[in-house]
Amino acid sequence: MLIVQKYGGTSVADTEKIFDAADRIAQDYLKNHDMVIVLSAQGRTTDMLLEKADEISENPSKRELDALLSTGEQQSASLMAMALVELGLPAISLNAQQAGIFSTSEHGQAKIVSINPDRIKGELKKRNIVIITGFQGTTENGETMTLGRGASDTTAIALAAALSADLCEIYTDVSGVFTADPRKIEDAKKHREICYDQIMELSAMGASVLHSRSVELAKKYDVELCVKSSSSDDSDEPSVIKSVPLMEQKVISGITSDPNICKVLISKVKHESVNMLLYTFAQKGIVFDILTLEPTEESVNISFSISANDCTVLSDILDMYRDAYFEGAVVISKNLAKLSVVGAGVGYDSSVAWAFYETLMNERIKLHLLSLSTIKISALVEQSALGRAISALHSRFDDAGMFEEDVL
Repeated sequence: MLIVQKYGGTSVADTEKIFDAADRIAQDYLKNHDMVIVLSAQGRTTDMLLEKADEISENPSKRELDALLSTGEQQSASLMAMALVELGLPAISLNAQQAGIFSTSEHGQAKIVSINPDRIKGELKKRNIVIITGFQGTTENGETMTLGRGASDTTAIALAAALSADLCEIYTDVSGVFTADPRKIEDAKKHREICYDQIMELSAMGASVLHSRSVELAKKYDVELCVKSSSSDDSDEPSVIKSVPLMEQKVISGITSDPNICKVLISKVKHESVNMLLYTFAQKGIVFDILTLEPTEESVNISFSISANDCTVLSDILDMYRDAYFEGAVVISKNLAKLSVVGAGVGYDSSVAWAFYETLMNERIKLHLLSLSTIKISALVEQSALGRAISALHSRFDDAGMFEEDVL
């Protein structure tokens, strides 16, 4: 049996945790399984490397930044290989180039193009445990590229697909996929099974269990995933993510949040300029959400949400195109969070929308924008009210029996 396991940064944060993970890997290896292990950088290593880069330059070269950040995963992989050898097991660490992981050439946000698994298969034939750096790829020219924060999940799933692995296990600091963040909501319930589409939406809306691109890849290649806690024993049932058909039941998969959001209002946009304005945002990499258009006879008022990290770039764009595209004011509201309820068909169930709205009104939580789709309801709320909003909504939906039946 070929098993791909991925360990997140908190799961290998220090020497003790590295040996704990090595013990787990050893148990599976000694059952005669072939083992491919993907590692994230230890703990806050990536953040600390970014801080070091900032000490040197306010605008560091993207190439050199990728070269720097990739060392975090290399460190984890080498240390894990050493730990396994200390336990008397054969292990070898491989970086992206050695493992044959080829990517596009966008520094910081590269996409995996292909994997040549020959080197990995050769090492497995030698009965080596193969430790591979996550979060990175290489171009045909040998340039190191990083895949974006959290993308070690994507590396693991891509390898599972390329190797036709029997199982892909994602080890993290929580024991599965929950109806809300169990570190914040004591009564959060764990899913036994959840389908790709639902976990993709949860991830896209702020759930931090899995990288959203990794789930897209798992769905495309039908890779069955297990999400487990690196600190729990085998008796703790994981969450399984697979092609579970969505039955026509109006239930909730989970409540997620993104605490780093701004609301933007652009008034008096010329009718003929709306398309060009949105196109300009796309060209500059500005990702917007919860978009509303309010047309008048003379112009259009546009409201949308964006990541707070994009506010500076957005402001520069609007200053540049003010006269060409719009005549009114720009209002950017900061310190907001996006709160989302995700589930099959919730957008068609008026009782969910009603409960969502009424609960927040009872808590006197102001909604800045509201959006409904077939599988989610999203709203912008004040950051300071986010924890209270999630707790109140979770209690309301739990008491009403609106969460999926297949939860622990």
